[in-house]
Order: sequence, then C-alpha cells, then structure tokens
Amino acid sequence: MNQTSLLARWSWRLLITAIYLFLLAPILIVFIVSFDTRQYLAFPPESYSLGSYALVFQNATFIGAFWRSLGIGIVVGFGAVAIGTLLSLALTRHRFRGEGAVNFLVIAPFIVPNIVLGVGLVLVLANFGLLDTYPGIILAHLGVTIPYTVRTVSMSLSSVDRRVEEAAMVHGASPLKVFWRITLPLIRPGLIAGWVIAFLISFDETTISLFLVSVKASTLPTEIYRYLEYSTDPQIAALSVILILISLVVVIALERLIGLRKAV
Repeated sequence: MNQTSLLARWSWRLLITAIYLFLLAPILIVFIVSFDTRQYLAFPPESYSLGSYALVFQNATFIGAFWRSLGIGIVVGFGAVAIGTLLSLALTRHRFRGEGAVNFLVIAPFIVPNIVLGVGLVLVLANFGLLDTYPGIILAHLGVTIPYTVRTVSMSLSSVDRRVEEAAMVHGASPLKVFWRITLPLIRPGLIAGWVIAFLISFDETTISLFLVSVKASTLPTEIYRYLEYSTDPQIAALSVILILISLVVVIALERLIGLRKAV
C-alpha cells in the first residue's frame, strides 16, 4: 500500500470518527451532567455523585408515568403489528381499487409533521370524547406507528418464496393454516422488528401526546416536559440516560434474537 492510499484511508477514518463524535457529543454531555451534584444543569460538573439517579427512582410521578408509557407502548406495539400485517398482506399480495390511496395513507405520517398530526388528532378525537384518555392516545400512537410495521412486514413478505405456500395448499392446507404455520414463521423477523420500532416510537412520542393528554392519561415524555417547565436539574439528565440505556437494551436484544439485518 503506497503512502497516498494510506493517508487517504486514515483521513477517511478520522472523518468518520469526527462525525460519530459530533453526533454522540450531546449524549455524552448529558451522561456526564447526570452525575453533577448541583441543583441546576451546567457543564462541566462541579462534583460527581449518583444522587440524581436515586432521586429519579424515588420520584413517584416519573415512576407512575414510566409504567403508563410502558403499558401504552406494549399495547401499541401489538396493535401496530396486527394491523400492519393485514395491510402488508393486502398491499403485497393483492391488487384492489383504491390501492394507491391506501399506500398514500400508509406513508402520510412519514411526510406530515407531528405537530400537524397532533392538531388533526385533537379535532378528530375531541368529537368522540377521547381526549386525555388511554384509548385516545393509543389510537393516536397507532396512527404514527403502523406505517413502520407495514414497511418491516412488507419487506419480510417480499422475501418469502410463494412456492412454499403454494405447495402447502396443493397438499390440502387451508389458506388460514398456511398463513399460521408457514407465512407467520417466515416473516417473524419483520414482525418482531415492527413491534420493537412501534413500541419505542410510542414510548418516546412527545409532540402528539402533548396535544392529547393533560393529567388523567399523562405519559413519561409529557411528565418530563412539565417537569422542565419549572425545574432544570441533573435529575432530568439522569432520567434521559436511563431511557437511552433502555432503548439500547431493546435494540441489543433484537440484534441478539434475530439480527438487525434480518429484521430490516
């Protein structure tokens, strides 16, 4: 390897490293600040302790909101996978009138800002008395997560060899049995990935949730927002680090279970 190519290789590595450091810098700063002992956010910390983490686990408001967000995320994950799988089957296996409109509705949440979706959902859900209710926020989160499950499941369906399903039907299996015994196991990576993505999006959703909830159905992101209106201390940084670690654990578990490349 000549000197010019070696220099180009190391320059490229330095550029990639600099980009990663730039992207990770906010997270690293939050991580360091979370150990500060002062009662306000500042960098660098004056001294270090785990006091902010202890306060997070003693904060009943955060703990209660965490469990509510966890429950909502689990329900939304299963709902988004179920609906997304049916939509994926319809879009990838059949041709029907209005298919273009359905495709547009599926990708609409990707291109419409969340603040616009929030306003629209307020106007719709208010007519049914679903504002500040768990059914209302679950329906809203389903609207923004289903497109992701449709994408992951559709990619899995596109890789399924239809001849396997046809062979099963030739041997007398009903369409429902073929779907349950053959199609579902083959698209399991897409189903799991779709569930995880829907769960994480629902768990972290803030903009739409702020429009829909007040007190009765508050979630962890909305409680964090309210807390920041009156307090800015390392406790919020510690909570942010905990949520980042939870997301990392979920992603690592997905990688260990099925592999991210298989899933997406």
